Amino acid sequence: MSNREKTSVAEASLATLAEVFLSSGVNGEALQRTIEWVDTDAAGHQHNSAIMRFVEATEAKLFRDAGADSYFAMAPRVRQEIDFSAKLFFGQKVTTAVRVERIGTSSMTFGFKVWGHPHQGRGLVLAAEGKFVTVCVPQGGEVSAPWPMEILAALGVGT
Repeated sequence: MSNREKTSVAEASLATLAEVFLSSGVNGEALQRTIEWVDTDAAGHQHNSAIMRFVEATEAKLFRDAGADSYFAMAPRVRQEIDFSAKLFFGQKVTTAVRVERIGTSSMTFGFKVWGHPHQGRGLVLAAEGKFVTVCVPQGGEVSAPWPMEILAALGVGT
């Protein structure tokens, strides 16, 4: 099997992995990016902060595509956890999947996975996975409040 064929099989596997992961949530989205020079550290692989930037970009795509732009001004993170399991390198493609796992009255729990595509002789890898929680704090507010119906409806719940 040629390298091109191996890459094609790995990317098909990755699409299936992302689809399965997303299907077990309330709603979700996947986004492909490339590890850029700015995403790396002195050790030559991704800086830990790059993972959350990819996750946040995917979260933003989820809410933009759902037409829920008001989410961004009212959803601070109150918790996040990441388990790192493989390195990502400059020029490597990555796929990030973010799913809404639970919607509470005023909180949302998300799960995410970040996979590295085959790169320079390395195979498909799960590079990181974790969870984060956001809480609805209306603009100008200091305390949490229930999620607005338009946010819930955009995610396909509460209607």
